[in-house]
Amino acid sequence: MMFADKITVVTGAGGGIGRAIARRFAGEGAILVLADANAKSVAETAAMLPAGTTYTIVEGNLCDKAFCQSLIDQAVERYGRIDILINNAGIITRGTILETTDEDWALTLDVNLSAVFYTCRSAIRHMTAQQSGAIVNVASTWGIYAGPGHPAYIMSKAAVASLTKCLARDHARDGIRVNAVCPNEVNTPMLRTGFAKRGFDPDKAVEQLNETVPLGRIAEPEDIADCIAFLASDQARYVAGATLEVSGAKAVY
Repeated sequence: MMFADKITVVTGAGGGIGRAIARRFAGEGAILVLADANAKSVAETAAMLPAGTTYTIVEGNLCDKAFCQSLIDQAVERYGRIDILINNAGIITRGTILETTDEDWALTLDVNLSAVFYTCRSAIRHMTAQQSGAIVNVASTWGIYAGPGHPAYIMSKAAVASLTKCLARDHARDGIRVNAVCPNEVNTPMLRTGFAKRGFDPDKAVEQLNETVPLGRIAEPEDIADCIAFLASDQARYVAGATLEVSGAKAVY
């Protein structure tokens, strides 16, 4: 039980990757705090957890700085500590800079970057006091190698990768390890919904994407969850400030 009784906060727990993270950590004995803006989706995640899993659902909007703070505080108040924070929540904003509205820009910054900053800041305060903790942020290969047509998304994920490295350097001596996973395409409802909105058949689009990956397929949510579990675990005890690319060897271009 790699995470037995580890108090673990997961944002975006109602989405595809978030759900895989929750199940992976629950299977290893973690005590979960599941956060999401969609009450129905996060409740569905909770219903899929192994019998006997201890968890709390916290519904709220990560665009609200006060919620980001209270999410961490609620975990500590309820369970006495926070051992692991997984900043998984995110949105994909498509379109060139000329196609990106002010509202798109603000929302992307709020969800993909500011929420990570605020939850990390709150968690690190508690983790510093206990001199231990692990944080895993979900960035993107697109935040490391800029691709076309997604400037808002790319910028936000690049900032998450840089923030991860900064926090790792600043707080390693406090016993806190901060790392990031950087996926390429992942077979999630968000990806499929994006295809449908643009008029593509999601199944055919995923099949075509599979052909572009040297390993033969795009990632499944469980592939990402396993990497997050590694970075959060004692197996990665000497890993800090890493941005782990999880791409099946597929380049952004």
